[in-house]
Amino acid sequence: ATGRPLDKHESSLEVLLRYYDQLCSIEPKFPFTESQLCLTFTWKDAFDKGSLFGGSVKLGMASLGYEKSCVLFNIGALASQIASEQNLDNDEGLKTAAKFYQLASGSFAHLKDTVLSALNREPTVDISPDTVGTLSLIMLAQAQEVFFLKATRDKMKDAIIAKLANQAADYYGDAFKQCQYKDTLPKEVFPVLAAKHCIMQANAEYHQSTLAKQQKKFGEEIGRLQHAAELVKTVASRYDEYVNVKDLSDKISRALTAAKKDNDFIYHDRVPDVKDLEPIGKGTLVKPTPVHVPLSQKFTDLFEKMVPLAVQQSMNLYNQRKADLINRSIAQMREATNLANGALASLNLPAAIEDMSGDSIPQSILQKSKAVIEQGGVHTVDQLIKDLPELLQRNKEILDESLKMLDEEESTDNDLRKKFTERWQRTPSNELYKPLRAEGGNFRNILDKAVAADKLVKERYHSHRDTISLLCKPEAELNASIPSANPAKTLQGSEVVSVLKSLLANLEEVKREREQVENDIKSVNFDMTSTFLMALAQDGAINEEVISATELDRIYGSYTQKVQDTLKKQEELLNSIQVSHQEFSKMKQSNSEANLREEVLKNLAVANDNFVELL
Repeated sequence: ATGRPLDKHESSLEVLLRYYDQLCSIEPKFPFTESQLCLTFTWKDAFDKGSLFGGSVKLGMASLGYEKSCVLFNIGALASQIASEQNLDNDEGLKTAAKFYQLASGSFAHLKDTVLSALNREPTVDISPDTVGTLSLIMLAQAQEVFFLKATRDKMKDAIIAKLANQAADYYGDAFKQCQYKDTLPKEVFPVLAAKHCIMQANAEYHQSTLAKQQKKFGEEIGRLQHAAELVKTVASRYDEYVNVKDLSDKISRALTAAKKDNDFIYHDRVPDVKDLEPIGKGTLVKPTPVHVPLSQKFTDLFEKMVPLAVQQSMNLYNQRKADLINRSIAQMREATNLANGALASLNLPAAIEDMSGDSIPQSILQKSKAVIEQGGVHTVDQLIKDLPELLQRNKEILDESLKMLDEEESTDNDLRKKFTERWQRTPSNELYKPLRAEGGNFRNILDKAVAADKLVKERYHSHRDTISLLCKPEAELNASIPSANPAKTLQGSEVVSVLKSLLANLEEVKREREQVENDIKSVNFDMTSTFLMALAQDGAINEEVISATELDRIYGSYTQKVQDTLKKQEELLNSIQVSHQEFSKMKQSNSEANLREEVLKNLAVANDNFVELL
């Protein structure tokens, strides 16, 4: 885009803006250095026209910062050219010109602040801080002049127009001072700046004289018009080949002649000396447009999904920390739920307080039986256990094949390194794929643990299989399998039963809340790529441990607190349930049939809990 001539049009500027945005996007993702990704960017000095025996000055550097600086210079240059091409006789042209002059000023100002740090060496004269600083001021002066023209065209108050013109004169004057003793810019720049300074000052005096006339300060009116006439005369005598001030000169002359005539015949007001005139105020309506990436609203990052190796490694470590935190939180909650289920099963709750008749199936057992049947019962678990060896073998094969590919790649890399010695510059394989090997080791440990866990699962299942099968039977057969006992009607409606029911309901609420927290933790999604990229760009390195710890606490801190709250609440409820159950047991009629029935109901509850855990 920057290697071909560009038209002075916004579409051409858009090309440069998108290219600059893309450079900023890929800068942290690729190692653009002489020792790694070495791309040389060559640019010619914009203001050096060369000599008779040699071409113009040019500089080539293997630095993306240099490329960005040169592209930004071209953005400022093209924006100023687009502004200069506008028709200043209509509002749209005036607005567009002001917009692009300020964009050019901002581009040069940003370059002034960043070029030395971006290059780490002396730049060519055109992009040196002195030169671009002056260019920024020139663009700001032209933008201010556009607002003066707009105010004049809109016939705003003379006091406002005078301030706008005086501020533009100041900007032109400062720019002239900055480059007066430098020969970096084209020679025609200096007389134009000087002429513009005088012209804008003359305009300021002219409009201030009109204000003086309105205030009946006729002597001041003449004094200001005389000063304006002198300024215009200076421009006409020194810089007439660069600017034409005939219209302005005629306007001032007519106003001065009329003012003198009125004063001589009517007012006889004293005309003050120029140095005694009150200074004209200043009013600025312009400022350099800040450079904030992306500059283009149409920018699309072509390498959006690509990140530097350091960021990739940090992402792997972060994801591992995140997985550990999530798994630890979920394990805590599930362990607490299993503990609660086990405690209730050992107390035959809630079946004990539901089983007041002594000869029907408690509602909680019926619900458990229905849930087990709906999930396939023992047939489902039998099939899962049957599939375990095949799944384990497949996972081992995938892992072995992956590690084998890494070994082969490392062997090839070592052979090529020996063959090409120092010419083989790529990162050694054992360093490049260290995170992958670490991940492979983690998966190997997981598989080893899975083998041991499979054995425990099988033993646990076989010890409860008969009772789970009992839960799979129809309601009539299940009821027949549970021993009958004498009814305990005296306990129906008692306070202790009501308390137990309330405590059990609260415990179920805690379990449901815990399930919701688990779902919420699993659904949290946050991409750390931009955070690590920003850290790398700002500091040149990534303190992954500190950044990850901070972000994980920010993202998951509230969830881990909820986990702890549910654990604490469950502990309090279980203590209260045990105390109430002791009172319930003392009140309950005790006989061998009732004890046998209660034991069977406990076993059924335990079998259901084991079935749920196995799935």
